[in-house]
Amino acid sequence: MQAWSVDPDGVTLAVKVTPRASRTEVVGVQPQPDGRGALAIRVASPPVDGAANEVLVVFLAKALGVPKSAVTLRSGATGRVKIFRIEGDGVRLGEKLASL
Repeated sequence: MQAWSVDPDGVTLAVKVTPRASRTEVVGVQPQPDGRGALAIRVASPPVDGAANEVLVVFLAKALGVPKSAVTLRSGATGRVKIFRIEGDGVRLGEKLASL
């Protein structure tokens, strides 16, 4: 089960967020009710005023070696499951996601 799809211009990534964790970290891939997977990430920030979303953008950019501007929240700004678009070399980004 994979939480992302790869295309030549980047990846589209599903993330399930758990806020207020002791530290920001990847937990693994979790199945979702629709049968797809989502990358489970604990975030050391409360879900207040978009703070957890901002921490998540910075974390993903650093983990994947892309600028912050390459990471865009497409949907789920107020939900636990979020869809991100990460611009760049799709194959390389997919490999980096697999190693997380």
